Amino acid sequence: MKKLIKPTLKTYFFTGILVSVPVAMTFYVIFILFDYIDSRVTELLPAQYNPETYLHYSLPGLGILILAGFFLLVGFLTANFVGRALVRVGQSLMEHVPVVSGLYNALRKIFETFLGDGTAKAFRQPVLIQYPRKGLWTIAFLTGPADAVVQAAAKRDLIGIFVPTTPNPTSGFLLYMPARDIVRLDMSVEDALKIILSMGIIASGGAKPPARRK
Repeated sequence: MKKLIKPTLKTYFFTGILVSVPVAMTFYVIFILFDYIDSRVTELLPAQYNPETYLHYSLPGLGILILAGFFLLVGFLTANFVGRALVRVGQSLMEHVPVVSGLYNALRKIFETFLGDGTAKAFRQPVLIQYPRKGLWTIAFLTGPADAVVQAAAKRDLIGIFVPTTPNPTSGFLLYMPARDIVRLDMSVEDALKIILSMGIIASGGAKPPARRK
């Protein structure tokens, strides 16, 4: 009887951990980000315009609503001809300020890559490359053709590859490789990220691996 109870209780215990902890940690991270953004945005409001001044208690989500309204207002204003002209003038000024121009252009391109419709397509192709040495394979993502200066210096056609780190894919390495050294994977970027985030524990659920030769 004891032999039957112990394995069952152990299985239930660890299954409960595997199910509960990821969910709890996800909501915890969301709560921390929500609370941080909410409190910082609310602090920017003048006291006379802050409802919490008159209510004498905090309003959860007020900062998030204000930030969402700000983004909608900016998007609405820049959707017309006058707004687009003002944006172009502002971008021109930012691009001519030393130091600031480099940081601004880098951040703008990053956000365009992840939030835009056209440029994001270049990043949404998982590939397989041999890295950090021949014989070792890792999952990476295409970022697009290498800059003309880079290709001219290398005297060959190169493709930009982003190699994410595990289990944190927000950091990684930019590599330039010939197209012949890249194996394109028949999977979505979401499936590739699942493998990276889980350190290979979770499979993509795609095609079965080829049978081993005897």
